[in-house]
Amino acid sequence: MLYHTYELTHAALSPLKALSSAAQYTCSSIYNPFAYTPLGKSVAAACEMFNRTTNRYGKPEWGLSQTTHDGKVIPLTEETIYCTPFCDLLHFRRDASADLPKVLIVAPLSGHYPTLLRGTVEAMLPEHDVYITDWRDARMVPLSLGPWGLDDCIDTISNLIRFLGEDTHVIAVCQPAVPVLAAVALMAEDNDPCQPRSMTLMGGPIDTRVNPTSVNRHAETKDISWFKSNVISRVPFPHPGLMRPVYPGFLQLTGFMSMNLNRHMKAHLGLFNDLVRGDGDSADQHKEFYDEYLSVMDLPAEFFLETVKTVFQDHALPKGEMTYGGRLVKPATITRTALMTVEGARDDICGLGQTAAAHDLCSALPKKQKRQYVNQNVGHYGVFNGHRWRTEIQPEIARFIARQQAG
Repeated sequence: MLYHTYELTHAALSPLKALSSAAQYTCSSIYNPFAYTPLGKSVAAACEMFNRTTNRYGKPEWGLSQTTHDGKVIPLTEETIYCTPFCDLLHFRRDASADLPKVLIVAPLSGHYPTLLRGTVEAMLPEHDVYITDWRDARMVPLSLGPWGLDDCIDTISNLIRFLGEDTHVIAVCQPAVPVLAAVALMAEDNDPCQPRSMTLMGGPIDTRVNPTSVNRHAETKDISWFKSNVISRVPFPHPGLMRPVYPGFLQLTGFMSMNLNRHMKAHLGLFNDLVRGDGDSADQHKEFYDEYLSVMDLPAEFFLETVKTVFQDHALPKGEMTYGGRLVKPATITRTALMTVEGARDDICGLGQTAAAHDLCSALPKKQKRQYVNQNVGHYGVFNGHRWRTEIQPEIARFIARQQAG
């Protein structure tokens, strides 16, 4: 019923949004003298704030049509080269990329669209042949295509690595660190010829017992039945995924916002003031960030619940108890895939040390094939986006990949 209530609320707000849009247009028209008064500017700003707050934000565009390397502008073509019911493999194709390291970026399945990693991809493009998992919104996947859980995620990652072939470098951002490590471990145990050359885990919950955060504690204090009862809903009509059980994007967004509510409120108050003052540059920066931040997708219920239970409650991977299709996942079997972990000292979602726990699990890897990096100045988002990502963190990853590529 929660999802249906959400849909009905949006439908009920439609007339108010139409009136608000008309008022905003009228009060900001260059032909209206009232638009030049402080009151007119305030009314227009208030209407725009209402419209933005009640909008439904769809999947953003990647908008990456070119990159620059050695002073040369290189055109890019965005193409989908592999499809599954819940994930597409997106390739940013360029000419003469065969001699560049192949990098598969595994985006988080934690509410936001993979386009949240636009800055991550953009920084990797100049020197790498970049691919990324373009996860599909679960409410758009028909129920007839069946459930999709943690094992299916591991399957998808393994199949994508095999599709790309040998000498692939994998980067897992946040939540998929666990299924990526599991996939690589299973491939190592099977002596798969397509084992990736390197694996970089960034801000991922390998062992949430280390330096637990409020997110970790919340997951541990609730029984899995509580999550089933309180956060799982069925997709309503008219979405293609009608009746599919999901963890709705709007609930995830509520959780994201509540963690830093004061900061978000101040940011929106700042936007209102910028609109009244006519500070277009500052207002555009705010809109650009929140257009992305407010775009969320539904997750398959099976995947969400299994991840909560396996990763955050049972701590199955670090305890050596995680299974895939009845098989025990053994990171100690990894001997060919070099490992790098990246963490932010100010991360309030994935505590410092949780990702680095992977080094102890991959005990068969020699020390020269391991790299542990901590940036003292970034939080969770800064690990994979922003100024320090571009100038400090990404160059470290690029050097690590280059060393492994050189053998």
